[in-house]
Amino acid sequence: MARRRRPQDRFGKKARRDGYPARSVYKLEEIDKKVRLFRRGMRVLDLGAFPGSWTMYAANEVGAKGRVLGFDLTKFEGVLAPHAEIRQGDAFAITLEDLGEEPFDLVMSDMAPATTGHKSLDQYRSYELAMRALALAEEVLSPGGHFVAKIFQSGDFPAAKAAVKAAFDKVKIVKPKAVRSESYECYLVGLGRKVAETESESDSDSDSDAGSESP
Repeated sequence: MARRRRPQDRFGKKARRDGYPARSVYKLEEIDKKVRLFRRGMRVLDLGAFPGSWTMYAANEVGAKGRVLGFDLTKFEGVLAPHAEIRQGDAFAITLEDLGEEPFDLVMSDMAPATTGHKSLDQYRSYELAMRALALAEEVLSPGGHFVAKIFQSGDFPAAKAAVKAAFDKVKIVKPKAVRSESYECYLVGLGRKVAETESESDSDSDSDAGSESP
């Protein structure tokens, strides 16, 4: 028996009117309004980008001098602004070479597992996706950069929150109005990528201090 399509709610109807392929754009829009994720000229990495709504929104917010690079398991064949692109690829297989040498100012992830109906398994897979997004963010974000990722609330949620808190100056939890009432998804937001002082930098500072002392 064919699976019945879920009827469109007001967000779905609004997405059609506004020219977006999915209602998920209003989740990102609300997060953006709450924490001001975007600015002109930003470089954005979009994980779980299909069918393109988040990429389209981000491209509009960063403007023509910005750059939005998306990845998704599903091949994207739609039309995007010239400064935006969605490549087919697995987030767990993305390499730093795939992303280029320039750092990003924002890493965002709307990745979600293909649900199995087993709540605990689906929640753990969501946790894994969020942690993969965070791992990439820690590799490619510029100092002060931002992070946002979907995650299913579960017993692993405190660990995910703690991991984001360790990497960013501020952490916020947002459940946008466009999230369906029966869903247990929310978004972890990290603001202000911390800069970890390396051991070599510490040694250099120590040597500099010692050399400045009068004989």
